[in-house]
Amino acid sequence: MKRVCNTSRLVALLVVVLVGSGACTFDPQAGGSGGGGAAPAGAAEKATGASGAPGPDQRDRPTPVAPTSATPKPKPKPTRTATPKPTPSTGTPTVAGCPQGQHQRQVETYLARLGGFGTVTVDGRQSAADCAAIKKFQKRYGIRPVEGRAGPTTLDVAQRLATTDPSRCKAGTGTTFCVDLTRQTVWAVRGGKVIMEPTVTRTGMSGYRTPSGTFTVNFRNPKEWSDPYEVWLPYWQHFTQGMGFHETTTYLHDKSIGSHGCVNLLHVDAVRMWELGKVGTRVVLIGRRPGT
Repeated sequence: MKRVCNTSRLVALLVVVLVGSGACTFDPQAGGSGGGGAAPAGAAEKATGASGAPGPDQRDRPTPVAPTSATPKPKPKPTRTATPKPTPSTGTPTVAGCPQGQHQRQVETYLARLGGFGTVTVDGRQSAADCAAIKKFQKRYGIRPVEGRAGPTTLDVAQRLATTDPSRCKAGTGTTFCVDLTRQTVWAVRGGKVIMEPTVTRTGMSGYRTPSGTFTVNFRNPKEWSDPYEVWLPYWQHFTQGMGFHETTTYLHDKSIGSHGCVNLLHVDAVRMWELGKVGTRVVLIGRRPGT
């Protein structure tokens, strides 16, 4: 009887020992898999902060920044000296708003001789004063454009006017209209005195030459109609063969077209000659237009 009890106690003791030792190998957090498995990679590193997450001694510290070179200062812009600007039409430099013309010195010379257009320095270099004088000259004689540039037309007009000699016209005691056909200029004299300074004109072209000689104004009309050419002739003063003085209806400085024998005038000059003239006014034409 004692052996049975002892045996039972021994069996029970063995059961308790075996159950207690197996309890350490069972992981109730393993989801019932029956095995604990290996710990996740880097678990120990995360606990110490070695994985990159800041540890207790690293929190709230500023992130170190690699030193950089000092910010470069902006470079100062180079200063530029004022230089003449080219004009779209001529490509020549401008001075005081005027382009430098290829006939600068010659135009300066003739304008200085003519006078009345302001101060002109004969040195071949454009200046504000030269610019103003040339513009005034161009405006007076209907030269386009009025830009102060000493170009071919400006030179041509200035030269013709500056070389016109009023004394060559054999005027009488009354009013005389004088025309220099060679230089294409016209002026008025009364009692031996010039009462209208030489100005520009355009006479008959090739095949319609305006003749030289002495004539008389024999008909006047402030607005005459031309039958053969169907055009109005303002401030008309006829002197011979259907030819007379009148305001031009085209650009006076276009020499390629000319007139059909008439003496073409700018508006201001046609008005002035109308005021000075009358039926009976003497007309003297000298020389001959080149090319006719």
